[in-house]
Amino acid sequence: MPPSADKTAAAGHATISDVVMIAELTIRQRLFASQAFWVAVALVGLIIVMTIREPTFGTAENVTNVTRNFGPFGIMALGMTVVIITGGIDLSVGSVMGLVAIVAGLFLTWQYHWYVAFFMGLVAGLMCGAANGYFVAYVGMPPFVVTLGMLSIARSLAVVFSANQMLYKFGPDAPIVKAIGQAKWPIRAPAGWAPAWMPEFSSHFWVMVLLALVVGAVFIFSAWARHLFAIGGNEQAARLTGVPVDRIKFQAYVFSAFTASIASLLLLGYSGSAINAMGQGYELRVIAATVIGGANLMGGAGTAFGAVIGSALLEVIRNALLMAGIDSNWQGAFVGAFIILAVLLGMQTGGKSIVAATLEWVFPKKHR
Repeated sequence: MPPSADKTAAAGHATISDVVMIAELTIRQRLFASQAFWVAVALVGLIIVMTIREPTFGTAENVTNVTRNFGPFGIMALGMTVVIITGGIDLSVGSVMGLVAIVAGLFLTWQYHWYVAFFMGLVAGLMCGAANGYFVAYVGMPPFVVTLGMLSIARSLAVVFSANQMLYKFGPDAPIVKAIGQAKWPIRAPAGWAPAWMPEFSSHFWVMVLLALVVGAVFIFSAWARHLFAIGGNEQAARLTGVPVDRIKFQAYVFSAFTASIASLLLLGYSGSAINAMGQGYELRVIAATVIGGANLMGGAGTAFGAVIGSALLEVIRNALLMAGIDSNWQGAFVGAFIILAVLLGMQTGGKSIVAATLEWVFPKKHR
């Protein structure tokens, strides 16, 4: 290799050998290099261990409880993943949830039909996302500052609109609202090979699954997703190649607010009430789920599967700690450790991520 090539590599640019190594990876090697895959393995292992140690962990009631609890976080994590892929972050999702719930709850208490109330709540959430996207994409302000400001604004508006009171008198459409949030679809297994009934998955879970499939398909097949990854990889280069960077970044924040709004409306129906504290602190758990699932906080990486599996792992850890009788105050320590581990796996060492470097050591070139 000529000296100029060495200088190029030292400057942090990819060499031909690096590109060839990536291109030559088999499906198995790419799977093993995926952080989301190893998170899924850890999740399955934890479930097996806990089912053996605590028989009640694997019961249908507990599975129903776990899936219902992580469903809203999985929905929001999909929106957060889109934002993080662009190299941004959205700290306002929890407050947007509170504002959406209060706006929808107010319209229900004013005797409006449920679809009018839900529509107005969704509009309130999308307006927050549009404000975030405008100041980040078109004004050029840092995402952290903009969304931190929106966190305070949306929460304050929720308190003011609700007069700091719980809203629960939803009028004639209250049964419909509760049915939407509490809907359960039991999946019954054929007699003879499984128990007579299996877990009843809530509407949160099914909406999360449906949205994950849609987002996953968009990530794989759409030009819009390729633009997202291009922006996160190198925003300036994306601009030079004609990618509408500002418009796509704006859309990313609107989509994040949309997922937070959907999760809020489902929780509103499930609980049968609206409080301005809904979603408080959720933004940290959503960000943790996306990072654990493989999203890179520097941008350019993230998957729909990773968002869902990261959310599931956090809830299973929380549930497992409770089942094992461990003090709930330790939950934050375990979640924090997983966040640090997830970021560590994505760190660069010698121009490659730790996972890629390990993969190259396990599968040397002469064996590939």
